[in-house]
Amino acid sequence: QVQLVESGGGLVQAGGSLRLSCAASGFTFSRYGMVWFRQAPGKEREFVAAISWSGRTNYADAVKGRGTISRDNAKNLVYLQMNSLKPEDTAVYYCARDGRVFYGGTYYGDPNEMNYWGKGTLVTVSS
Repeated sequence: QVQLVESGGGLVQAGGSLRLSCAASGFTFSRYGMVWFRQAPGKEREFVAAISWSGRTNYADAVKGRGTISRDNAKNLVYLQMNSLKPEDTAVYYCARDGRVFYGGTYYGDPNEMNYWGKGTLVTVSS
């Protein structure tokens, strides 16, 4: 069955960096776009970054210039490198898989387009 397992979260000081990982299994990873979302306490889940099956990327304005999404198809991993972290980046970060195979369009972060989700990894940024 499809599994997505996030890791790499933790406590970091403002200005620091983290690299989140999402290990995927149970499907042909290279055929699907992968997306990172996050949910801060008391807020709705929001789009962070996406990478298509072909490597095309898109970022939310809130992380543009500070975040980098990448994938390793040989290892079935997707990464989110976050730099210059701010307290407002504090959230649970979720990895999700697009429900469409070989989708070639741009991801705008519609969670309804995702059909599998990980359980999340908590990132806490202290000021």
